[in-house]
Amino acid sequence: MSRPGYPAAAAVFAIGMAGTTLPTPLYGLYREELGFSELMVTVVFAVYALGVIATLLLAGNVSDETGRRPVLLAALGFSAASALCFLFEGGLPALFAGRLLSGFAAGLLSGAATVTVMELAPPGRAAGAGLAATAANMGGLGCGPLLAGLLAEYAPWPLRLPFVVHLALIAAAAVLTWLLPETVTSSGRRLRLRPQGLAVPPQVRGVFAPSALAAFAGFSLLGLFTAVAPAFVAETLDVHNLALAGLVVFSVFLASTAGQALMGRVGERRALPGGCFVLVAGLVLVAASLLLASLPLLVAGALCGGLGQGLAFRGAVTAISTAAPPEHRAATVSAFFVIAYLGISLPVVGVGALTLGIGLRNAGLTFAGCVLALALGVGLHLVRKPPARG
Repeated sequence: MSRPGYPAAAAVFAIGMAGTTLPTPLYGLYREELGFSELMVTVVFAVYALGVIATLLLAGNVSDETGRRPVLLAALGFSAASALCFLFEGGLPALFAGRLLSGFAAGLLSGAATVTVMELAPPGRAAGAGLAATAANMGGLGCGPLLAGLLAEYAPWPLRLPFVVHLALIAAAAVLTWLLPETVTSSGRRLRLRPQGLAVPPQVRGVFAPSALAAFAGFSLLGLFTAVAPAFVAETLDVHNLALAGLVVFSVFLASTAGQALMGRVGERRALPGGCFVLVAGLVLVAASLLLASLPLLVAGALCGGLGQGLAFRGAVTAISTAAPPEHRAATVSAFFVIAYLGISLPVVGVGALTLGIGLRNAGLTFAGCVLALALGVGLHLVRKPPARG
């Protein structure tokens, strides 16, 4: 019997990643139900990044030893457990547990699913498979808030139905995963999880530092939209439609996918600094939307910022992968992703803390100014000193 190919693996990837952002438009409802602050929303969100980082450090290469299929099934299991925590939520501990489990799922998927999609591509389709992996990753992250927002706004049981639907999708993804061909022969050795540490070879550091800072800035924008954009939409812009809030978050991930797809036309040497400057323009639009209380400007900021983030991100990954020696490539890329996921968590917790003292709008403006300065500084540095070719 013929087995499904890389489009099926990409679908599994997208379904798994959608679960990590599914609660995004629902945080306001949880705040009303449980009575916690915007700071606690950002802390709940940031627990996800801790799960991703721990998984990358402990099990980033585990699918090379055990095979792709067992790791994908384990990731889907973590995703299902996360959905159950939210489905039967009984307070903050369940929310923290759900976010941590979704971080474990994303940490396993980000490596194993990407490689699976690439390995299942037939000869001559490597470029298409690479785009499929990118679209599945960012597209899945974007579809989570869109799905939850639509169901919460227009269907019954807003805090339950999104997770029931996602559990059904996970079941379908598990069947697809079982049918996927295995691309790795298991070593048969007993699996041992050891901290891999962060290793950046000295000859890569000149490329690594600006690339990692650009990723930190870009992922900070993604974190802002994923954690607190629905609160901006509701409290600052006075728009209370959850489907619309989900659509705003979806737009930033859609633009990121487009930005990554554009790198082939822009060229890898221009993608990283160019992406930083487009990200700066997006942050200016986000700040303007808060000053003027304009939803169209916020959407424009999401599209422009997401485009810049995607372009810079793919340029950074390419630059680091090219510069790193083969024997240290996996460790160097893992270190890069750890810094990127710190970007998706730490700044938004800072925004949450600032809201207690200066309010949501001013906290957002402060965030935009800090990340704008970082992205602009990295972009100008790269114009003066482009990364050396590997």
